[in-house]
Amino acid sequence: MNNSKAIRYAIYAALLYAVSTPFSKLLMEKIPPVFMAGLLYLGATAGMCIVTFLSRGRSKENSSFIHSDLPYLILMVVLDIAAPILLMTALKNSSPESVSLLNNFEIVATSLIALLIFKEKISPRLWIAIVLITAASILLSLSDITSFSVSVYSLLALLACCCWGLENNCTRKLSNRDPARIVIIKGFGSGTGSVIVALISGERLTLTPYILLALLLGFVAYGLSIYTYVYAQRYIGAAKTSAFYALAPFMGALISLALFPKIPALLFIISFVIMALGAFLAIEKERT
Repeated sequence: MNNSKAIRYAIYAALLYAVSTPFSKLLMEKIPPVFMAGLLYLGATAGMCIVTFLSRGRSKENSSFIHSDLPYLILMVVLDIAAPILLMTALKNSSPESVSLLNNFEIVATSLIALLIFKEKISPRLWIAIVLITAASILLSLSDITSFSVSVYSLLALLACCCWGLENNCTRKLSNRDPARIVIIKGFGSGTGSVIVALISGERLTLTPYILLALLLGFVAYGLSIYTYVYAQRYIGAAKTSAFYALAPFMGALISLALFPKIPALLFIISFVIMALGAFLAIEKERT
């Protein structure tokens, strides 16, 4: 696969993930947040099992898992239990457009971890993008700009991005493996773990058709998104894939505003513009 095709895969991943936040917000009117996190990953697993069955024998380019992959697989699953629980908790108590936009902080987390731990190079323009996105995230996290009070739920969303930033780099180490199998392992382990956490924490889920909708959303927004993300990482690395993935928060924010119509606050608009500039710098650098 050439770089241009890998870039398209990264953009596909972003567009698929963009629907997650606004539609999860809708479904959480009927489904508790931690259960919602579990259902999203279980839906990803179920969907990718079907895809794997239908396409078995077609792909010859993926290598099998080896013993040294085990630490990355375990850390990947643990982080993917924590991240969506943090994000769904934030989403339950915050506006979906703000949480969508805060997802851009994943670029910062992924890039810095790629630099500090895995020694990937960060370009000067990507450094500028990191500074801009971080500044916008701080602004967006303020619940009251006059007193500089910070929203706890915004901090939870940012912590989720940090978990996913580390998880993205773990997944990068597995990117030569079968993406469908990665999604299945990630989805089953993380989904099951989240359901266990939900039961321990006292959440209860009654049988409802909304469960099927949550599973379908998980297949599209998590399963297919992760599948295309892993393919992109294989050829252009974690930091570059994360840069193109920056489209997802903006799409998610716009979809959220369409589903939950209102006039955005001035702080949101300022943060949106700053993040858009940061994302543009990141994408333009990695595209050229």
